[in-house]
Amino acid sequence: MSRSAPANAPPQPRPQALDRPIYEFVRGDSPLLISLPHSGTHVPPALAQRLRAEVLDLPDTDWFVPELYDFHRELGASVLRATHSRYVVDLNRPPDDTPLYPGQRGTTVCPTETFDGEPLYAPGAAPTRGEIDERLRHYWQPYHMRLAELTAQLVARHGHCVLWDAHSILSTVPALFDGRLPDLNLGTADGRSCSPERAARLAEKLSAQSTFSSVINGRFKGGYITRHYGDPGARIDAVQLEIAQAAYLAEARTPQFDPGRAAPLRALLRELVRAAL
Repeated sequence: MSRSAPANAPPQPRPQALDRPIYEFVRGDSPLLISLPHSGTHVPPALAQRLRAEVLDLPDTDWFVPELYDFHRELGASVLRATHSRYVVDLNRPPDDTPLYPGQRGTTVCPTETFDGEPLYAPGAAPTRGEIDERLRHYWQPYHMRLAELTAQLVARHGHCVLWDAHSILSTVPALFDGRLPDLNLGTADGRSCSPERAARLAEKLSAQSTFSSVINGRFKGGYITRHYGDPGARIDAVQLEIAQAAYLAEARTPQFDPGRAAPLRALLRELVRAAL
């Protein structure tokens, strides 16, 4: 049986309270599901008015990750893509803010500061506990209900599901980690979220190329999505790939996408995802 949405999560929201869909979905015909929880950039206007002007450029966005995976149709992948910024709610964090990496600085399900420690909100405008609960109902829960539904459907249809959680981050964020990240940071929750055979195929692909540096279960072992839904015993293999943005763009506060610069990485991602299947 596939993993369900967490029992302690809030109930489904009232749809009329939303100003646009919470996610976009493309259905495929293979066992692969690509999750894109942090590439959204929409901030509801009432919330944007409470954010400091200095952070309205959304510096912690997973910039252009959907463009990196635009080959998904040729692999028959289903794609679940969040539309809202992680500053509204972080879909890859536990609803109760249990630390993913105990002892290290982390981020919360409703962030109040950037990765660099800048405050997101104007003085006195940070969300209350009640507002956080409301955001969980309106944004977090529907995404996870859909993830749970889709993984169950793929197992029922194909006998297994491969959940690929796609992310990117600046290559250097001193407040979160020391030094520069490797280009490709593959996480399998220290082997708990993915079968050894599938993980070995991915490791082989990474080690066979020399263009991009890589690590498996380094600083990023997988967030809430990978850890909660990955269940090899239930035929759901989940991996998270965190890409250092320097691997495909010129890092800046609000970067621009250069298809030519990103082409080598896209080619490798296609091979990695193919290997996962």
